[in-house]
Amino acid sequence: MNKTILCAVDINRPDDEAKVVLEAKKLADMDGAQLDVITVVPDFGANVVSAYFKDHDVKSAQDGASKLLNDMIAKIIGAEANKAVRHVVAVGTVYEEVLKAAKLSGADLIVIGAHRADFKDYLLGPNAARVVRHSDCSVFVVR
Repeated sequence: MNKTILCAVDINRPDDEAKVVLEAKKLADMDGAQLDVITVVPDFGANVVSAYFKDHDVKSAQDGASKLLNDMIAKIIGAEANKAVRHVVAVGTVYEEVLKAAKLSGADLIVIGAHRADFKDYLLGPNAARVVRHSDCSVFVVR
């Protein structure tokens, strides 16, 4: 039985991610589990691009992502159900932040979407594959 389910979504693809959110919600409802939803904003501070961004730019991006995440989840599962969801906006690398959030929240299950792999994904590995490989808890991949 799951107590906490972490659902990782990309707020830039709300239509594609609706299926992932609905699956996570269904699983959480079946077990009476807490549903957490995470999205990750890229960390521009870790590379050459950071020279062009100020600290407030990252904070603005994080605040904007928080609103987009809240609106997206409310639209998919309804405003009332959305009130019980914990929304997480992390800054960094997607798979690292998803794994970190799962560990911090004590998630029993991670629900993540997977798109059709591009050739580059076969060489580098997509975020879903990295989460599956490195997670300490079960991972449910929605295609």
